[in-house]
Amino acid sequence: MPSYNLEILGLTLSFKTDAEPDRVEAARILVEERCKLLGSGGKALGKEKLLAFVALGLADDVLMSNQRLDDAHARMVGLLKKIEE
Repeated sequence: MPSYNLEILGLTLSFKTDAEPDRVEAARILVEERCKLLGSGGKALGKEKLLAFVALGLADDVLMSNQRLDDAHARMVGLLKKIEE
């Protein structure tokens, strides 16, 4: 399992994952972009608080994506039932 050392907001993170290097880099870039967006709001936030807000935003994105996936699945099941009738 590959090891990674990433720096985000001056914090060094060391971890191992089976994720491809491109995916790890894309995740780092996404987190940094979200940090810049939140940090540009004018109010100075500490690194930990800023990262917590980014984590909450990303968690909300995942929940919304899962809901859309569930809705699409339900529509697909409904359409399949109509086709089978």
